[in-house]
Amino acid sequence: MVRSMFAGVAGLRTHQSKLDVIGNNIANVNTWGYKAGSANFMDSLYTNTTNSTGGNAATVGGLGGINASQVGYGVQMSSISRDFSKSTPYSTGRELDVMIEGTGFLIVSTSPGAANNTPLNVTDDLKNADRGLKLSRVGILAVDNEGYLVDNNGNYIYGYAPDDPTQGDTGFNETQIGRIQIPANGQDLYRLQNYKIMSDGTVVGFTTDTEQKITLGKIALADVQNVNGLQSDSGYYYNMGDNSGTCMAAQSNGILGTFLSSYLEMPNVDLAKEFSEMITTQRGYQANTKVITVTDEMLQELVNMKR
Repeated sequence: MVRSMFAGVAGLRTHQSKLDVIGNNIANVNTWGYKAGSANFMDSLYTNTTNSTGGNAATVGGLGGINASQVGYGVQMSSISRDFSKSTPYSTGRELDVMIEGTGFLIVSTSPGAANNTPLNVTDDLKNADRGLKLSRVGILAVDNEGYLVDNNGNYIYGYAPDDPTQGDTGFNETQIGRIQIPANGQDLYRLQNYKIMSDGTVVGFTTDTEQKITLGKIALADVQNVNGLQSDSGYYYNMGDNSGTCMAAQSNGILGTFLSSYLEMPNVDLAKEFSEMITTQRGYQANTKVITVTDEMLQELVNMKR
């Protein structure tokens, strides 16, 4: 009889954890690039009241087989999975806002200092590079005071350097990636006033005096073998986990995605689904409290026998 108490308590804890996931989804209903999570349940430990035995029909007087009789101890959380499907675009009107139309991720670096600006080989597994690299689906970009292309948290955007910045899209160094920066004109950086991001990730700017077109670089995309193995970090970033598989840098293509300038990706939270999940979770929580209440009443009756 006490087992039902344990099962009810396990149900309360697990449904509370599911409600935590639902609450986080609803809280991020207006967070750019947010990927909704879902809680998955599994039944908990079992104990055998009767063990299974095999039949012995070949022996005279032998008995048939017996199935095991098991009593469970409730439920537990098996996993929390994320839905990495692409959401709808939202027009922001900012030319340096960019959305990825595909499965790729922006590669950002949180490590300061020139010593960490050594380019990376595109064949390197990015998760093994000790450079503070993270992945992101949110392209709220800007140019800082040193001419680096950064996101709205000041993290550097990684990409390919142009072969000749002043001659348009003449080619890029496709073997290495590094921080994208406005190239130098003599001893100074080009003074640029307008920027544009092409569909292939090429970032160009125009000088203030002659409106000369300067190519800053080409944004790289990360190709993650197992996106569900990524670990979420605060600020819409992802860390590359042990189960994410290989993570390589690549250029824009039809699979990893193309870039949609002046747009950001909306969250893929389905409010109707979240509220319906909330209702079923609440009912499940209430049902488990009823199991605990009834078990308590039965125990009280047992105690009252000795009066």
